[in-house]
Amino acid sequence: MFTIEAHITPLMLRWARERKGDTLQEAALKITVTPETLLAWEEGEAKPSFAKVRSLAQKLNVPFGYLFLEKPPEERLPLPDLRTVAGAPPRKPSPEFLDVLYDALRKQDWFREHLQAEGAEPITFIGRFNGDSPRVVAADIRSTLGVTPQFRRSVATWEAFLTQLIDRAENARVLVLRSSYAGRNTRRSLDVKEFRGFAISDPIAPLIFINSADSKAAQIFTLAHELAHLWIGASGVSNPNYLERPQDQQHATDKHCDAIAAEVLVPQDDFVLAWNALTTVDQNINELARRYRVSTFVVLRRAYELERVDPSTYRQKYRELLAGVVSTKGEGGGSFYNTFLVRNSRTFTTTLVLSAAEGRASAKEAATLLNVRLGTLSRVEQYILTSMENA
Repeated sequence: MFTIEAHITPLMLRWARERKGDTLQEAALKITVTPETLLAWEEGEAKPSFAKVRSLAQKLNVPFGYLFLEKPPEERLPLPDLRTVAGAPPRKPSPEFLDVLYDALRKQDWFREHLQAEGAEPITFIGRFNGDSPRVVAADIRSTLGVTPQFRRSVATWEAFLTQLIDRAENARVLVLRSSYAGRNTRRSLDVKEFRGFAISDPIAPLIFINSADSKAAQIFTLAHELAHLWIGASGVSNPNYLERPQDQQHATDKHCDAIAAEVLVPQDDFVLAWNALTTVDQNINELARRYRVSTFVVLRRAYELERVDPSTYRQKYRELLAGVVSTKGEGGGSFYNTFLVRNSRTFTTTLVLSAAEGRASAKEAATLLNVRLGTLSRVEQYILTSMENA
């Protein structure tokens, strides 16, 4: 049988493999060829078939046409990279991170156009503050989202606090997406060391993404941190060091957002009054975690920041908490539908699916934006409509 050879650019094949982080052996195994064959393609000594090129593009997570370009495209983050020290070279983003980021931008773009067509007004709290103290900004966030002592007492756990705080943010028209992998491929996991979250500050359709490969304890702080980004009108990719105090962070914007987040979750004045110097650090941490409905990690970090524990005690207690923690990673738990809504934002998913049901958006567009097949979209639509009827 005659096989048509694909005249790909050898340089692009090597670029795509190295971009994915695969060795010759790993990439060859994915497309069932020998490493020697793949090396020959990369060095231009042989040409793959079009079928193998399609397989390569899929396995290496690049568009098919990329493998025919003369040189690699310049891939830059479309948001400010706040993960680096000022003046340091930018970190090379992984394919998974880029896919998640561009997917979020596509969702945000659709939602903005939808809201503008509906005549939505700009959100007043986006970019409301510029240079104000963390206490002032945090107080406004708590007031806007209704984070009161009564609200804290109404939720039983800090996991429930996270869920309901996300619901309140979405009710204020902030899309909140949480996922631990790119697209619908659970094997394309996101690396917490690369990023914990990002925020897109937009007066019509602001968006927050939380890397749910992280523990839920860390996700609470990431949510508060990204909310702070919206309140000061600063988009960006973040990866705050959970071990360090806000004043020890390297980037000025993230340092400010860290301080705001800490004040949102554990207000300083109340914390100082509630801290009992006559009891142990452990008793204080456990009691205050229950009081604020946050994790013991958040309380310990706040105690360190406000100098209620010294650096050595902080690091010792942090290690103890880390050793005893039960994994609470995830994207919501429960049914497929609950996880699906968490991953794509409950507000975004409901709005898009209803628009498709009413004919204002095509089913194909909706399925593409939600990273599902048309059959799955139909089931999601039925679930949402049934939930609305039973509400």
